[in-house]
Amino acid sequence: QGRLVESGGGLVAAGGSLRLSCSAPGFSTSLWRSNVMGWYFQAPGKQRDLVAEISTGGRRTYADSAKGRFTISRENGKNTVYLQMNSLKPEDTGVYYCKITSLIRESYVTWGQGTQVTVSS
Repeated sequence: QGRLVESGGGLVAAGGSLRLSCSAPGFSTSLWRSNVMGWYFQAPGKQRDLVAEISTGGRRTYADSAKGRFTISRENGKNTVYLQMNSLKPEDTGVYYCKITSLIRESYVTWGQGTQVTVSS
């Protein structure tokens, strides 16, 4: 089992866009052939909440705050998930964490280290 590699965070003005990427090298065993990859958001002093997730079968789930602004996609061959974030708001500022969950054994979960997104007003 490997680790998740996240990228794409940074500083952007309100109304701007960012694309986050998360790759999962080393998650190629049969345990991970069916999985869900997702992005979670944690604002300072707040709990970590789901933003969006997508399964290997393409099923997507979005938080209400993300609907219409964010799009999650993935490349199964690369075990990579993307989060396209448009119309960013200052309240989107925080750390975004990638997570992979095995659908073979759902107790097998790995988190990324997080990537900071800062939206200036």
